Amino acid sequence: MTDVLIVGGGPVGLYLASLLVSHGLAVRVLEQRLSRSPFSRAIGIHPPALEALDRIGVTSRLVAAGVQIHHGLAIGSGRPVAGMSFDGLSGRFPFVLSLPQEQTEAILEHRLRELDPAALQRGSTVTGMHDDGRTVTLNVASASGSSRHTSLLAIAADGVRSSMREFLGIPSRLKIYPDAYLMGDFQDSTDFGSDAVLFLAAKGIVESFPLPGSLRRWVVRMPGLPRQAEPATVADLVYERTGIPIDPETNSMLSSFGVRSRRAVRLIHGRTALIGDAAHEVSPIGGQGMNLGWLDAAALAPIIVAAIRGQPVATDLRAYERSRLHASAKAMRQAGINMALGRPVPPLLLAARNRVLGEVAGIPAVNAWVARRFTMH
Repeated sequence: MTDVLIVGGGPVGLYLASLLVSHGLAVRVLEQRLSRSPFSRAIGIHPPALEALDRIGVTSRLVAAGVQIHHGLAIGSGRPVAGMSFDGLSGRFPFVLSLPQEQTEAILEHRLRELDPAALQRGSTVTGMHDDGRTVTLNVASASGSSRHTSLLAIAADGVRSSMREFLGIPSRLKIYPDAYLMGDFQDSTDFGSDAVLFLAAKGIVESFPLPGSLRRWVVRMPGLPRQAEPATVADLVYERTGIPIDPETNSMLSSFGVRSRRAVRLIHGRTALIGDAAHEVSPIGGQGMNLGWLDAAALAPIIVAAIRGQPVATDLRAYERSRLHASAKAMRQAGINMALGRPVPPLLLAARNRVLGEVAGIPAVNAWVARRFTMH
């Protein structure tokens, strides 16, 4: 018998496990992957998430490993259109932290193993579940055979293709967007330093973010998914739309992706809760998905602790579900705005569009409001 079983050992599951173990709970994390993914994937950690992560004592490690982005810049037709500062948003963390997800997960996994060396069980695939109203039992397949794990509560943190969500029969609302992107990490050949830069081009936006190790990520809006992604394609498109040369030979990560959003209609089912991508899939544009999952975990952890200690939590669970469904809907709307601003614009309208954006961004109150929305405050 375990207090809590967490299905999924990604950044959200690892964080929640550390939170619960630090409160004295017996936790097991069932992760089907034998090792962490080596890919950089999500890179942006917003100030509210840094505050939440500090509850398990990892924020200083993350900040030491990452790049602090204090400013963002929008460029159109080779000229600055607007700027944004994050310096006034948070007393402790006045920046967005850029750190590849593989490094973030490594730090989170190390912390969990410090707290409980046996908590993370890799190579464990959940094949079925049963909730009898008092406990949850999960059927698990691993290299050593089949087994059954029982806990007082279960948490589904197993990503966008959540098997737990399917076992529970929780429906979700799916939306497909017309947007596609090509993304790659390259040696940084610019003078932008630690600034994030958005290039407002007629054929679609180009986004650029600093990474540790003198690398820079480039994200290019595409008319559709390419049949085959090549580093040279990213380099050619970046040069065409920005005039900045990048060396395709320095590429260390390459990905193309379409965009969709998905939101479960409810997050609580019996003695199981959904968090992170299992509960809500958000467009990667804007870097909200991983942060949203951490904030789910931070809000749910004290309710789990109270429930395990026998305290009534029904009202708290209903409030949690309402607030996190609202937060995910808000994140999806923000992602939709981000993508809309990056879509192609007819050349005759480009200058007018960029001028209006510059004028609006030049209003201090509006600029500060946008900065807060962008950083999930």
